[in-house]
Amino acid sequence: MKTIKKSLLIFSVFLFTFFAEIAVDIACGGEVDPYDYYVSYFHNNVQGDEYLPFAYNQMAYLNSEQDVESESEINSREWGHYLHVAATDVYQIMYQADSVTSSRLATYNGNIAALPDSLQKNSFVQGLSKHKKALKYFRFAKRCEPYADVAFDPWDPEPRDSLGMSVLAKEALALTKSTRDKFLKLRYAYQAERMFHYAGMHEDSKAVYERFIMNNKSKTAVKGWALALYAGSIRRLGNTGQSAFLFSKVFASNPERRIQAYKNYYYNSAPLRAALEYATTAEEKANIWAINGFGNPEFNLESLHQVYQYEPKSALNGVLLVREVNKLEQALIETSDIAKVSYNYYFADSDNTNYKDSVKAANLKQLNEIRNFALKLAAERKYPQPELGTLTAAYLSWMEHKDSLAMDYLRALKPDQLNEKLRDQYRITTLLISANSLKNGKVLDEIALLPTLKWLEEKRSAENSVEAARQFANRSGTAENRFSRTARNFYQQILAPAYLKLGDTARAALAMSKGDPGSYQATAFLHQYMSAKSMQDLLKYKNKAAGNEMTDYLAKSLVWFSDDDFYELFGTTYLRTHQYDKAIQMFAKLPAGYKFFTPENWYSDASNPKLYANPFTETINDYPKKYVSEKGAFTKKTFAAEMLRLQHLTVSDKKNAALHYYKMANAVYQTGYFGNSWYLISYNWSSYDNTAPLKHAYDADFKIAETAKRWYLKARTLSNDPDFKAKCTFMLAKCEQKEVIVNAQINAFSQWDINDMRYQNFSAAYYGNAYFKELKSKYSKTPFYKIAAGECSYLSDFITRK
Repeated sequence: MKTIKKSLLIFSVFLFTFFAEIAVDIACGGEVDPYDYYVSYFHNNVQGDEYLPFAYNQMAYLNSEQDVESESEINSREWGHYLHVAATDVYQIMYQADSVTSSRLATYNGNIAALPDSLQKNSFVQGLSKHKKALKYFRFAKRCEPYADVAFDPWDPEPRDSLGMSVLAKEALALTKSTRDKFLKLRYAYQAERMFHYAGMHEDSKAVYERFIMNNKSKTAVKGWALALYAGSIRRLGNTGQSAFLFSKVFASNPERRIQAYKNYYYNSAPLRAALEYATTAEEKANIWAINGFGNPEFNLESLHQVYQYEPKSALNGVLLVREVNKLEQALIETSDIAKVSYNYYFADSDNTNYKDSVKAANLKQLNEIRNFALKLAAERKYPQPELGTLTAAYLSWMEHKDSLAMDYLRALKPDQLNEKLRDQYRITTLLISANSLKNGKVLDEIALLPTLKWLEEKRSAENSVEAARQFANRSGTAENRFSRTARNFYQQILAPAYLKLGDTARAALAMSKGDPGSYQATAFLHQYMSAKSMQDLLKYKNKAAGNEMTDYLAKSLVWFSDDDFYELFGTTYLRTHQYDKAIQMFAKLPAGYKFFTPENWYSDASNPKLYANPFTETINDYPKKYVSEKGAFTKKTFAAEMLRLQHLTVSDKKNAALHYYKMANAVYQTGYFGNSWYLISYNWSSYDNTAPLKHAYDADFKIAETAKRWYLKARTLSNDPDFKAKCTFMLAKCEQKEVIVNAQINAFSQWDINDMRYQNFSAAYYGNAYFKELKSKYSKTPFYKIAAGECSYLSDFITRK
């Protein structure tokens, strides 16, 4: 029975709330951006772009699915060099020709006069016309092309034409043997190997590679492509360890095939030791350890040390080091509450302090080990960019809140001698250290930050320019927006919280806006944190009537927030503090016909698209909420006018003051999250609002009905009518109930463990509602009591409980 009663209780105060209303604007935004899911200031390409696809990214298999070099461009350059023609012309014919042109060239006999003018002018076509052996190979490659470039559809897999590919493979093998031209001989061999491989004839494919390609001394990318096929055949023939090793060699030698080689290395599922057995050189061992490091999302110092031991000069060291720094950022840099957009905003973190402390201690230990490695990298100067080690040590020291140590490391560097990426990271780290004084609540010469902030803005603007957008058109998502993320994070995670800590909410709002103008975070901060006082300050900053060079700089970003939106919010802040006369003054600045926010009715048809409400409606149950037609609805402006009228009546109409206070209390109650008119004081609603602790100034009314409770008490005191007093007492009990639910934070403990002390305390407070007791003991004979007991499950549950 206890379990059943508890289930009913939890459902009535929590789960029912979830399903009873629409979450109009939950602060969890859209899908998580795989390039922006933790706070980072250490750019993942500070060491260079050569291995950028393998930068740390726990949200994606690879940070990028695009190789840093293009196979088609490399092949075009090799053909251009061979025929002494323009590589761009080769690219145009080989990779950009339409189907008609491709068909015509597949049977081209060298008679250039028979071709259209556009093809006659192409230097590659001219070169083929003069070089009959190259033309012969070109035509043969065109015949192989349909067999090699087949898109695989898992829903409708077409069987490969093994017989056709076998015929082509044998023809290519014969041409390999008969051709003396080294450039063409290698390519015929590659075609033979490829056709045998795709036909499933892996012994034949393997034999071609070993006889004609393995010992070829040419410097060409084709050897790497052939090695990839050979590695695939070795896997098909059962030796996954050797196959993984061979793919690691392709990974190292062919940047245009690096991603493919990386994936194939892992497709083998071979143990690390199995691949290392075939490695004979330090470089080969380093590459294998690096690949295993790239595939490990957890802290991984072993790969870092092994690669450095074998190849301290390799660029792989920098990539692996930066990966570990990015992992530490995710583990140690906490996001500010004012910039959270995920569902975690609504759920309390684990309250197991010992667990949190142990995890943090482990992460800090990892930080020190990585910093020691970075300092070793810098001191031994074997790595081509030893400054990366010093810079890393400085950044990690900032992360550890050891600013003086961080500055000591930075002083050892000469920024003017650093390459651009390192110099940019140097400036970012310097900015972070300088801002820590402000973050810690100390007075700071914020004007001194301006030059670096303006530089950062230039960097952000450059990467967001149209030219940059074209340059990175084929890159994934926001991967390239590093300076944009750095700027946003600095303003929203560091500067805005610092201003808030100093008590300057208006400055914090400017910083939030500057970080990401018009974003959800910037808008939500204005809607949730601003008071009438901070709105006054913000107006002064906007108009340059107060502030300094910094506020002038930040205020320029507020252009997205229109004057209408500004005064609507200004008026709303007065609604929250029940200064209805001033609210009316602000709303008067809005143009005639201004459309105040009304939430969408997601479950209705087009005939009833909005949730229109009358806050003066009397209700016994909060759910289902009572809505009205548009004609009977109140806007913020009409609500303020009616509340101001009632306020005046409490003074001028003493005889009916109790009724006026009761009406005002009802209206304010309905502006809470549990009411039908929450949108009069809030801009978002969530079914989790009743579980989150009080955070914003208006939460006292929005979550626990504080003012409504005070006015219900006032109304009850002023009345001698028992039935009216019963109504007031009932509503007081509901107000009390809201406070019990919020204080309990029922999502923080098990909803089914009746032995959990937190549940027991919650249950005792819930059922120990003093106003329900008073209602039962003093007003059980009133007409209202009988109605409420019949309609309200809360009251009924209380009455029947023993």
